[in-house]
Parts: sequence; structure tokens; C-alpha cells
Amino acid sequence: MTLQRHRFWYWLSAAIVLFTVAIVAGAQAAPAAAPAQQQAGQSAAPSGDYRLGTGDKLRVIVFGEPDLGGEYVVDSGGFIRLPLIGQIHAAGDSVHQFENEVISKLKDGYLKDPRVSAEVLNYRPFYIIGEINKPGEYAYVNGMSVLNAVALAGGYTFRADQRRVYIRRDGTGQEQTLTADQTTKVNPGDIIRIAERFF
Repeated sequence: MTLQRHRFWYWLSAAIVLFTVAIVAGAQAAPAAAPAQQQAGQSAAPSGDYRLGTGDKLRVIVFGEPDLGGEYVVDSGGFIRLPLIGQIHAAGDSVHQFENEVISKLKDGYLKDPRVSAEVLNYRPFYIIGEINKPGEYAYVNGMSVLNAVALAGGYTFRADQRRVYIRRDGTGQEQTLTADQTTKVNPGDIIRIAERFF
């Protein structure tokens, strides 16, 4: 075999190896896109039977009627205003219940057999207050824990009780006392309070 053929097979082998490495690296990098989508509000629904609330942004599709759909935010009164049918109460309903309410309204003198799909685009924010460096309102990201929320808010103050947190969920006035660790998940609309520790 000539020197030229040796070089040819050498470079061909090197090209195949580089191509294979590029494919493997691309496949491993693909899952990293998910957190970026979550930060942009494209996260999957929180676990459980999620209830809509003020600040949630929905995409509503009425099949065959593009002018009747769009993107809407649940207002401070808990309503969404849709074309043709006007205000519909959404706060406290599941997405499925909301879809059925829209279908019912459209059937009432507007469309014969409406088909409606709704999905949450952006979840309402959560709030964290108390012994935290940057208390305030923060965008919800699917799957976040109390520790993620604390980190997002700048961490604990030196007076903070780091063992437990107090959370008001779903707009209720009653706080739950929960452990401050990765097992305690944050829901949209939660009000998290970090108390002062007792020495």
C-alpha cells in the first residue's frame, strides 16, 4: 500500500471519529434546553390538579375559529375576557373545567359544536418574605423547591430559621409549617415566609 493510501485511510478514520463525537455531544446537550424553556415560561404543568389563579397566562384555541382564540391573562378579579362571549371566571378552576366553561358559553347561541383547547403559558409568580436578603415576587419555574426559592431571593439573612418555612398556598389565609429542604416544593401563587430563629 502506498504512502498516499495510508494517509487517505488515516484522515478518513479521523473524520469518522470526529463525526461520531459531534453526534454524541449534540445528543447530550439536547436536554439542557429544557431549563431555558422553563425560565421562559414554557414549563410543564405543576404536579397535581392545578387550579388557575390571578396572573396565569393562558393560550386558548377554538378549533376552526382562529379569531376566537388567543393569549389571555387571568385578571385581578379571577376572570378572562374572551371574544364574543365576554368574561369567564377562571380562578379556582382546573384547565379542563375552564375549557368546558368556554365550550358551554360558545354553545349558547354562537357555535353548534365548539372544540376548545387551553394551556397555561406562564404561571403566576410566587412570593417570598421575611428573613431573606431579597424579599419579593419571583417568576415560578416548574419543579422548584423552597431551597431554590431561597437561593433566587439572595439567600437567608443571619437571623433566619433555616430549618422550616411557612407557606400559604392557593390564596388561603392559613400557613403550613414545612421543612426547608429539597422535598418541599413551591407552587404558583405561594407566599413563603422565612421566620427569625430563636437562639
